Amino acid sequence: MKVRVAVSLKPGVLDPQGRAIHHALEGLGFNGVNSVRAGRMIELEVDDGVSDADLDAMCRQLLANMVIENYRVERVA
Repeated sequence: MKVRVAVSLKPGVLDPQGRAIHHALEGLGFNGVNSVRAGRMIELEVDDGVSDADLDAMCRQLLANMVIENYRVERVA
């Protein structure tokens, strides 16, 4: 089974990568973008028996920095 983990910065945490992307978009002539927040997508192939609790533990212990990041887990059919 495929699982996607979306990791994003918590609100209020400075995002220098998002700021750089925003600046580059403006430099390329794209107007109307008010802000950019960058994150990452992690795809895992797991056995069907891997529980939601196991996935949550993976995120909390390794995949996301719980001090500054949030995460969302999605099982893909």
